[in-house]
Formats: sequence, structure tokens, C-alpha cells
Amino acid sequence: MSPVALAGASCCKGLRPPPGNGHVRIGVGEKREGAIAETAAIIVCDDEPDLREAVAEYLSRRGLDVRRAEDAVALRRLLAERPADLIVLDIAMPGEDGLSVARALRAEGDIGIVMLTAAGDVVDRVVGLEVGADDYIAKPVDLRELLARLRAVLRRREATQQALSAIPA
Repeated sequence: MSPVALAGASCCKGLRPPPGNGHVRIGVGEKREGAIAETAAIIVCDDEPDLREAVAEYLSRRGLDVRRAEDAVALRRLLAERPADLIVLDIAMPGEDGLSVARALRAEGDIGIVMLTAAGDVVDRVVGLEVGADDYIAKPVDLRELLARLRAVLRRREATQQALSAIPA
């Protein structure tokens, strides 16, 4: 089932399908912003399986290398196997919550972190950003907006890495 079809289902209340038939032609025949947009490794970490799969499928169809994790333990296992450029992270998960995961990831190094969560109050957003998230998106979210925000974080990370590599040692 496509993520757009899932987005209308009750299991995926956190997603809004694109208008029209749900088919968005992002990346089809378009020039991408940078090489990282085509090769970015992303992990979607959310305990809700249908939402996790819908987001992962949508991003995969737009050319991103997407892996899935249901909780912090699975996320750390995936990161140990292979690094990621960006994590899409829910806050309310069983076991370790997304805020403590974001704090730990930020302390370990430079990785893109985008919180995608139902906790959308101002205090929640501020705390998420202060613990190290690069962006904070409250559910429900339009999948096109999510993709645009992920690409923006990836562009900023790429620009920062290029600037740092240009500095003489």
C-alpha cells in the first residue's frame, strides 16, 4: 500500500496526503540540490509501524536510502551497522524516549535530527530543539513538507561539511 493511501487510514493520523491523486513528482526528472540529496542515508524511528512504513516508503520513492527502527534499541543497532546522515525521530516511544535519544546522538557527533511527533506544544518544540534536533515537526504533517524539511537539513549539513573541509588544518 502506498504511503499516501496509508496517510488517510486511521493508523496514520500523523500524516497528511498530498492533494490530488497523491502522486508527487519530486525528484522525477528534476535536478537535485546536491549530491547528498541523492545519496542521503536516513533512519525513520517511530514506534507506530504503519506511520514508520508510510514515511519510509514515501522517502524511498523519492530517492533517499531509508532504513526503519521501531525504538531506540533498533536505532542504535542500525547506526552501529552503518552510519546515517539524518534521523527522523518520534518522541513518545517505548523504552528510551526520543528526547534522550536526540541528546545522546548530538553528544556523540554531527548527525541530522528531525523530530516528527505528536507533541506539538511550544514547550515541546523548544525542548526538542534545545536537546539537539535540527528541526521539529508536529504531526499531522504533509509528506511533501516533511521531505522539503529533510532536504533543507541535509543541505545545511552538506554546506557545513564543505566549509569545514575547506579550512586548512
